[in-house]
Order: sequence, then structure tokens, then C-alpha cells
Amino acid sequence: MSRFVDTLVATAAGGGQQRGMVTGEPHEPVRRTWAEVHEQAKRVAGALVEGGTGPGSAVAVLAAAPALIAPTVQAVWLAGGSVTMLHQPTPRTDLAEWAEDTVRVLRMIGSELVLLGEPFDQLAPVLTEHGIGFRMITDLFSGEPLAEPVPSAEDSLALLQLTSGSTAEPKAVKITYGNLYSNVKAMVDRAEFVFDEDVMVSWLPTFHDMGMVGFLTVPMTFGVELIKITPVEFLSGPLIWPRLITKYRATTTAAPNFAYAIVGRRMNGVDEDDAFDLSTLRIALNGAEPIDETAVKTFTDAGARFKMPAECVFPAYGMAEATLAVSFAPLFTGLTLDFVEADALEADNRAVPVPEGDPRRGTDDVRSFAILGRPLDGLEAEIVDDRGNRLGEREVGEIRLRGEAVTPGYLTMDGPVSTQDAEGWFATGDLGYLVDGQIVICGRRKDVIIMGGRNIYPTDIERAATSVDGVRAGNAVAVRIDAGTRRERFAVVLESKLAGDSDAERVLAKEVAARVRDAVDMRPFAVVVLPTGSLPKTPSGKVKRAATATQFADRIENASKTS
Repeated sequence: MSRFVDTLVATAAGGGQQRGMVTGEPHEPVRRTWAEVHEQAKRVAGALVEGGTGPGSAVAVLAAAPALIAPTVQAVWLAGGSVTMLHQPTPRTDLAEWAEDTVRVLRMIGSELVLLGEPFDQLAPVLTEHGIGFRMITDLFSGEPLAEPVPSAEDSLALLQLTSGSTAEPKAVKITYGNLYSNVKAMVDRAEFVFDEDVMVSWLPTFHDMGMVGFLTVPMTFGVELIKITPVEFLSGPLIWPRLITKYRATTTAAPNFAYAIVGRRMNGVDEDDAFDLSTLRIALNGAEPIDETAVKTFTDAGARFKMPAECVFPAYGMAEATLAVSFAPLFTGLTLDFVEADALEADNRAVPVPEGDPRRGTDDVRSFAILGRPLDGLEAEIVDDRGNRLGEREVGEIRLRGEAVTPGYLTMDGPVSTQDAEGWFATGDLGYLVDGQIVICGRRKDVIIMGGRNIYPTDIERAATSVDGVRAGNAVAVRIDAGTRRERFAVVLESKLAGDSDAERVLAKEVAARVRDAVDMRPFAVVVLPTGSLPKTPSGKVKRAATATQFADRIENASKTS
């Protein structure tokens, strides 16, 4: 039996009898202990095994209700199979296209079965129309309980995490039972979890690795109290998040940049000083690359009125290819920035520190990056140049990872693809450097814009663009044009409420171009202004730079002629 399943079962028999998961907030909260979730999981597993699921079976899940998802994914693991959380259609989704994409994903992972739960049970006719086999999760709750877990080897697949990259071709990260156990154990150790005291609150989607692994698998595996709502419930009223932290005396939560910014602004608008009590928070994890220091400050400044310690901000580096977490910043140190000389970074790939008190700080001559901590136990990181030679402290290159939590490979439409070299190293595609063994991320290798012998990071361009009034926060994208040629350039594509007013668009574009030129000493080829909701994004809400460049190529070309 795998260590992971052993721990799940042991938790259900031990601490899982006292601690559990609350769902249904804010209207009809229901609490089930992890032992009760396990009993449901055994019934679902029994029904799955009777239906032919076994070791190596790939099972897809399409549901949003955490009360359904938790026992279902555990059931698949008890049956020895692997789980794939399907990307969920939104109200804007073309269901025919979504169904075709789903068929391709199922073919890629070798699955003929979707476990369907609310609110997506209404899609049953669409699945039937496209020949997709499914079973209703609620029907499986009446199964005969599985007497014993089906043995699973450490190198058997436990999770196939669909990536949310910029290409149309689906791809799944292969995560073994050994990968999963190594990473969840390393996370709770580094975060110094006390299982019978910590309380987690999350609204993150379970089709994303942070929501699935960090804020469902971790508490279910070790028996940590969890309050779980859906993204729809959060977006319908973002202040539900601090309300739940207050109500349940939560210690641990996580979110992307935009959510910290939104909730910070909403809390600022609350009149009562005692509306929330956020004093119990010790971990507010932010694993975005890059971490938006403005969003963090908005959150911590607003939270101070409600007794929230700013030091609870918990920067992290993560990716599905490492199961979830690569590194955590030191506990209760908050967001620590490394300030470096822009010229040395862009021209020489060196992160030359700019000391505190230096008048250059706060100018365009200096760049700042979050320090993301040391690799978790069982993982090691190195920085290499284009030839694969290991670089030294503060030398910028590609980050490579090696260790127990690193995926053995991908599943693609063309078959399996290995991710590790002969020595077990995985090339992340992220550019960064080390400071006293701690990881700092500069950007994605494929996104760096090379002009005049300089490496210009799109995040610097995007930060400059969003500093202009009228640009929607977090919704400006710097894209490469003619990448890899002598004519390489960049454009800025942004969202604004001013879109549609040609005169206002023209003024905004000029202001953005000037601000970007001041920041990076290069003028954009074009600035394109779009209405809210236009930029292509991943299921986790990150903007897609390559997809933006392709989708708006004509607009970029036309904008360059009128600028």
C-alpha cells in the first residue's frame, strides 16, 4: 500500500473522527468529520470497483460541490486509480466546444468514465450526445463499502493534473502516489501545521492544483479542519472570505493576487472596525509568479484594522510539475523583496543588490522580486545557463528541480513525454536566481523580450502599464512580436472601462506607452485597449501571453499604425 493511502486511512481512524470539513456556507453550513467523508468514500469506491475501476484506471471528475468532490477523489484513490479534475464550463462557455475538448482530454488520459456532480449534473445530455460515459456521484453513495483499499504502488499514478498553459493542446502532469505523499508531507512540515489546532479556509477551485492538493488533499490526508466554499460563492460576495476566517478562527488560507487586491479594497469600504477578527491568521499563502506587492499591501493595510498581522503573508513558489509546492518563505516573515539593479539584471543576467536607503530604490533603475524561500524537504533546486552549466549566487538563469515530488512526465495528445534528464533534473522554464539558498523568480523564459541585447521581463512592462489610471488592475499583458528575430518587439494589450471611446482609448494608450518607456527604456510597438473580460486567461485566472499575441495580432498591427 502507498504511504499516501495508508495515511488517509489512518487519519480517518484517528484525528479524522474529531476534525472535518464544513461546506455549504454561507446559507446552509454542514460539517462532516473526515471519518464520515471516509465512510462515504468507501461506498463510492465499492461501487467503482464493482463497475470495473481498479489499479491504473483513470477516472475523470466534473463537480463543483466540495461535499461531493472530497469523498469521490478519495474513493478513486482507495480503488487504486488516478483522478483527473476536468476544467469546468462557465456561463460563457460554448458547450459543444467544451464537450469536444473534454473528449480529447479523456482520450489522452485513457479514461472512459466521468463522475458527474452538481452543478454540472445538468450536462448529462451533452455528455450523452458526445458519447462520453458517466455516472452520477450521488448514485455511487449507495454502493457496498469497499472492505480494504486496493493496493497502490508508490510509482502508480494518483493524479493527472491538467495544465493551463497557453496552447490549445491539452496536457496532463503525471503525479504518482509517491509524488503526492512526499509533497503534502513536506508542506505540512515546513508550514509547521498542528493538525488539531490549525483551521483552513479556501474558496479555490479543485480543478486547480492549489485548490485540489493544497486545500483539499492536505487537510483530508492529515485531518485538518477545513472550511471549503466554491469560487462562485467567493466571487458573488468576496467579503465572505474574511467573514469565514473570523467565524471559524482560521489560521491558514490562500489566494491569487487579484483576490487579495479585491478583498483589501472591499475591507477598506467596511465602516465597522469590529466587522472582522483576522488576528488568528498565520498563513495567507500567495504562490503567484510574480507576487504583486501592491495587491499584498492593499490586503495587509486593510487587514491591519481587523487585527491581521502583516507577517501572515506567505510567499511561495509552486507548480504542478512538483506536485504543488517547491518552496515556502520562512514562516511569519511576510513579503520580503529583493531589490536589484535593472541594468545588471537585463544586460548581464546578474541580480546586483541595491541596499536599503539607496536613493535608487523606488526608481525605474531598480527592480524588485519576492524572496520565495528554500526548497521543501525532498526537493533541490539549481540555476543553470543556456548550456546547462550551474550558476552561482545571484546569477540569473533557468531554475531546475530534482526530488521525490517531481513528476516523471506528461501525458499529451501524442503520448507520454518524460520531464527529467538522465540525472533526474526537471527544467522549469522559469528564470530566477538564488539568495542564501532561497529562490527568486524573475519570469518565464518563453516570455522574456530580447531587445538591444537586454532581457526585458514582461512583468516590468505590465507593472508600469497598470500604474496608469484607467487600466484594469492585473489585466495588462506584454507580448512578444517577431520573437527570436532581429526585429523582436513587444506590444501591450490591456483591459479598461474606457474601451469603446476612441478618444479616451487614444489618450490612455499614449499614457501607457510613455509610462512603459520610462520604466524599461523601450517603447511598445503598439498599445491595444480592450473591454473588461476580453483577455484570454487560464482556468486559474492567469493571463495567457502567447494566446493574447495570437488572438489580437490584427488589433496589435492596426494599433501600431495609429499610434
